Amino acid sequence: MRLRVVSSKEEIPDLNSTEQMIHLAFRPSNMDVMMLIQNCPRIRAVQTPPSYYRTMSKAARQFLEIQGVELLRGDVWGHRKDIDEYYEIDESVIKRLSELMKEGRKIDEIVTLVKRETKLSEDLIKYILKTTALI
Repeated sequence: MRLRVVSSKEEIPDLNSTEQMIHLAFRPSNMDVMMLIQNCPRIRAVQTPPSYYRTMSKAARQFLEIQGVELLRGDVWGHRKDIDEYYEIDESVIKRLSELMKEGRKIDEIVTLVKRETKLSEDLIKYILKTTALI
């Protein structure tokens, strides 16, 4: 699973139209969100840092919701965009989530454990659980 890291609004027009998960490392305006949806019609999730999430306009949030795009809070810890424009979520994380689900653990417990082990955000872990049909 991969997150495309977008550092500025100038990168939005150059995004691949098949992108499904994007991390916005800047505070997006309403126009940025609309342009993102136009350029990436298959997008399913947008992650923003928690500080930007709180200040994002209600209109932008509602537009994403109407389009069926989940807005997630979180950071991409330790990622260097100059090396790779994608933040990779290792397959071992998905296997670990699956193991914890098979053990019968509660979702909140799983999120806490995996968050500590991987530094992934709570929202992203829950999104992975939901989209990989583990819950």
